Amino acid sequence: MKAIVGGTILPITSDKIEDGVVLIDNSKIKALGKGLPIPDGTEIIDAHGKFILPGFIDAHTHLGLSEVGIREEGEDTNEYPEPLNPQLRAIDGINPFDKGFEYARCGGVTTVAVAPGSANPVGGAVTAIKTSGKVVDDMVIKNPVGIKAAFGENPKRVGRDQKRTPWTRMSTAALLRRALVKAQNYIKNKEWAAKNNERPPDRDLACESLIPVLRKELPLRVHAHRADDIATAVRIAEEFDVNIVIEHGTEAYKIADWLSKKNIPVIAGPALGTPTKIETQGLTFKALKILKDAGILFAITTDHPVVGIHYLLLCAIMGIKQGLDEQSALEAITINPAKILGIDDRVGSLEVGKDADILIVGGDPFDIRSYIEKTMINGEIVFDIDKDEPPF
Repeated sequence: MKAIVGGTILPITSDKIEDGVVLIDNSKIKALGKGLPIPDGTEIIDAHGKFILPGFIDAHTHLGLSEVGIREEGEDTNEYPEPLNPQLRAIDGINPFDKGFEYARCGGVTTVAVAPGSANPVGGAVTAIKTSGKVVDDMVIKNPVGIKAAFGENPKRVGRDQKRTPWTRMSTAALLRRALVKAQNYIKNKEWAAKNNERPPDRDLACESLIPVLRKELPLRVHAHRADDIATAVRIAEEFDVNIVIEHGTEAYKIADWLSKKNIPVIAGPALGTPTKIETQGLTFKALKILKDAGILFAITTDHPVVGIHYLLLCAIMGIKQGLDEQSALEAITINPAKILGIDDRVGSLEVGKDADILIVGGDPFDIRSYIEKTMINGEIVFDIDKDEPPF
């Protein structure tokens, strides 16, 4: 058993606890509070004068798929030749030894969603994993957590480069509809065969991957920056009665009230840097407060490696500079992404029974001068500033 003692606990879903104690047993949080009795033989971790937080979560990354500094040999985010690839699975391309995982741990990011890229209208299955481990199967929290879809400039550009569809936004939308209709027909044919004791259709991995989406067991995770692309994604979602999450949502703030009425979450970012294309010209950290004020469930993403994953907390700080309150900023990198990913029963806050993914921060977490001194995943210290050299 371990006990983190003396720090200011920020549980996220409840009030802060001054001079608190967090008890950890068998990778889980056993208890937290003030003045808790500590069993004999417990390993003590002193956090006096420090802050204790849940590990951060980035709900949209390409960690382990697009490896830090490796170029083509470590680039596994997109399958360019075919426009529709729902059968692809991010888990099959993740390298746990990618240096990006070190960046994540020293930046306090303990959980990530890893997604295929946005080159195609449908890119494949997204997985949620912890950021420590040697075999990706042992790192999984939930797989899959959605199927990647993409609108806007990226599918158009790649289609033209590959001399195949899509060349227009209309074609991008039509291709997604085609994939969903094909999966609907596949379900009907399987059901008919079972009912009539006939030979079922041959297995179709692409269609099978979309069945949980059509049954509303998984969302479409939709890459969309421009407001009109977001609206197209919503239009298709309503047409097929499926759930969606907007990824990036650069212009989501322009239609925030409309999205709020439809109860659609947004994973916002990356906003640290300058616009890199036409559809991101509206990039601003002011968007976060607008999403919050509209009542939208939102999270902040780095889109690693577009922005280094170790800057996730900095992105939250930038949101505060532009009017977002501190509590909402913390929620946007902890409990909100956990809710969007459907893993908030395990991570995203400090609560009894949840995974002991815990950070010890040397000062005010929103002071850029403060260091994350220790990162714990499943109750084990995976980064210690006193022993480990930060990789940046």
